[in-house]
Amino acid sequence: MRPPTSIIRRCLPAPSSLLTAQRPLSQLRAIPVRHSSTSSQHYENILVEKPVDGVGKITLNRPKALNALSTPLFKELNDALQKFDEDPSVRAILLAGSERAFAAGADIKEMKDLTFSKAYSTNFIQLWSTTITNLNKPTIAAVSGYALGGGCELAMMADILYCTANATFGQPEVKLGVIPGAGGSQRLTRAIGKSKSMEIILTGKTFSGEEAEKWGLAARSFSNFDELMKGATDTAAVIAGNPMLAVKAAKEVVNQSQELSLNEGVKYERRVFHALFGSKDQKIGMEAFANKVKDVKWTHE
Repeated sequence: MRPPTSIIRRCLPAPSSLLTAQRPLSQLRAIPVRHSSTSSQHYENILVEKPVDGVGKITLNRPKALNALSTPLFKELNDALQKFDEDPSVRAILLAGSERAFAAGADIKEMKDLTFSKAYSTNFIQLWSTTITNLNKPTIAAVSGYALGGGCELAMMADILYCTANATFGQPEVKLGVIPGAGGSQRLTRAIGKSKSMEIILTGKTFSGEEAEKWGLAARSFSNFDELMKGATDTAAVIAGNPMLAVKAAKEVVNQSQELSLNEGVKYERRVFHALFGSKDQKIGMEAFANKVKDVKWTHE
């Protein structure tokens, strides 16, 4: 019997930006990035491509605004994310910006005249923070340059966060008279702890990609943009080469560790572990291991 579908489930002054002013990863085989034809013709704020087999890539593309986030951008981003999530040829998703800015914050022009009534009645910003966190497939955020306010929040929504060592992160909303509104206070605190998060959010100070890695917010930091994109693409390709059901299940149980007590989480993990014995790839993988077969062909079933 197949397991159930749910598997038992980032300061530069810039106009209109939310600113104040089975091998270790180190041994991953280099995978050349080849550009494929894009399907971005109907998108104005993002670029979409499949750089390597099994990997879908979305690049935020508002260079004049340093990729400032807006509702139109998020509508396109969510649409592209959903399409990749439903595309069986895509098994990992990479989200990037430019070398100068992943996303320099939210588009202040969009929200400066917003009233409480309008914000509350329309559940403003809710659109920004749901799709990426509900995807079945793993996501990697590759952050270079500025990831401030909503940009920092967007990067933290990904399953894995990679960055350049000189990337600039921050939650400077307090300097605009508001607070993080797309999960920044919650995800940052879970990643680096209460005291450090309080310091960052209450002061609006920024921190580097090197610090992000040191504190555990980023999985890895890289020396430059090219190395970042290569590393993120390589990791996405390795993930895409693993059996999809097991990858989905692993993502679920790690995410549940943030929501459940230790005892509940261990029980949940065990049930998902049991369920995977109903998959074809469990039989294929263990049979291949027992017989020392290296070239395994996964069914993703």
